[in-house]
Amino acid sequence: MSISKTFSSETSGRYASAIFEVAEEAKEFDQTEKDLRSILILYNSNKYLSDFIKNPTQNIKSQESLILKISEVMGLSKNLKNFLLLLVKKRRIFFIENIIKRFLELVSKKKGMVKASLVSSKKLLENEILDISNEISKSIKSQVELKYSIDKSLISGIKLQVGSLLVDSSLKNKIKKLKMQMIEN
Repeated sequence: MSISKTFSSETSGRYASAIFEVAEEAKEFDQTEKDLRSILILYNSNKYLSDFIKNPTQNIKSQESLILKISEVMGLSKNLKNFLLLLVKKRRIFFIENIIKRFLELVSKKKGMVKASLVSSKKLLENEILDISNEISKSIKSQVELKYSIDKSLISGIKLQVGSLLVDSSLKNKIKKLKMQMIEN
């Protein structure tokens, strides 16, 4: 990955910071976070919507009309609706996914959340995942945003990454270590 930022990432970061500040100032922070998460889910689950937004040939009036309809249906705040309309007017609406992701990163940072990743060889129950998340939170004395996935190639066990710390208790990793020891001897 290059050190220099792309136009897309810089632009997304500036707009994310702007809506972050507006939401804080208007004391609509939690609602804006909730609404932007909902918009991201809608955007990622509706191919027609994402294609419409990504299409640079769409005219501003039709995009504004779409934003107004979405704002009405979702009950978005005036500030968020105006922000989305500004993105349309400035022809930056196609950055919406990156803007929301950057906004959510700012939210995590503000809340003191630490990102963690849990990968298991078999499906864990929701309460097991929640217990693991709670234990990590207690250990590091900070809220944890846990991303969970399954990787059957681990054979058995889990891999847990919190920040730069990686705990790999998978059978796959143990076999790999044994192989390395055998090669060295």
